[in-house]
Amino acid sequence: MTDAATIRERFRERAFIVDEAFATALQIGLALEKPLLIEGPAGVGKTESAKVLADVLDTRLIRLQCYEGLDSMAALYEWNYPKQMLHARLSESDGSSLTEREAQIFSERFLLKRPLLEAITQERPPVLLIDEVDRADEAFEAFLLEVLAEWQVTIPELGTIRARHKPHVILTSNRTRELSDALRRRCLFLWLPYPSLEQEISILHARVPGLSERLAEQIARVMQVLRGLPLQKAPGVAESLDWALALMSLHRDHLDARAFEQTLGCVLKVYEDQGVLKTHQAAIEPILEGASTAAAPGGHSLDTDFGFGSVSTPRP
Repeated sequence: MTDAATIRERFRERAFIVDEAFATALQIGLALEKPLLIEGPAGVGKTESAKVLADVLDTRLIRLQCYEGLDSMAALYEWNYPKQMLHARLSESDGSSLTEREAQIFSERFLLKRPLLEAITQERPPVLLIDEVDRADEAFEAFLLEVLAEWQVTIPELGTIRARHKPHVILTSNRTRELSDALRRRCLFLWLPYPSLEQEISILHARVPGLSERLAEQIARVMQVLRGLPLQKAPGVAESLDWALALMSLHRDHLDARAFEQTLGCVLKVYEDQGVLKTHQAAIEPILEGASTAAAPGGHSLDTDFGFGSVSTPRP
């Protein structure tokens, strides 16, 4: 896998559609052995891209899910204390010295490897996914910088452990906070936006076999409209795929007002966003089947409120 065209083809074979910019960023990251920081809105495939990359490279995926309060020990290792205590009790009468018993207790057999340590002790380079790094705090980010720079960690009881092979590193961020300049300098950067209309249609066909051409285009067009509205949570590609599967489970080959109403929960996940859509429903109507004054199957007219009723925004 030496060029962007090959990367695109390998990803497409796994039903993951990437453009030339994405494939080129992956190509450069693999060639330079540098981490790739992927930013973009939620639900556009940042995490999934690392999973597919591991499959393409036929290597292991190791994921570090970041969260507020994550510390270095949780990301590196911890000792299996219950097993250590059991071993200590069982070895009290075996005649070994205290020094020997301590050496046994703090050996690798009692070490629980966490994602970062696991990644640098593999026999072949894994894909290390550091997911939602923006959720971790600045202290952990500083620690992460040191690991990315040296690819070695020190365990007081065991000494320094150096990477056998550099992992292929993908970091993702939803930009809930701004990352440091130091981390950005350490990485290559890729902004992953929502897909274009044509890209989303291709994604739907690749990931949802049997989806009709008409339905795929309608879903993609509705998504383009929704992402342009002032929603609290705009739907991503994941919602597009869920929606397509839901409509197929209802044996729909096209999208009309009734199907839209029945499956709206696949797309909008915040109550207040339904109210926003109600005020902009005229932008959706032309995409649905029939004219704006025609009746949809089941007596649902396209100039209704899509089953929202009297949606209103609660007072704070």
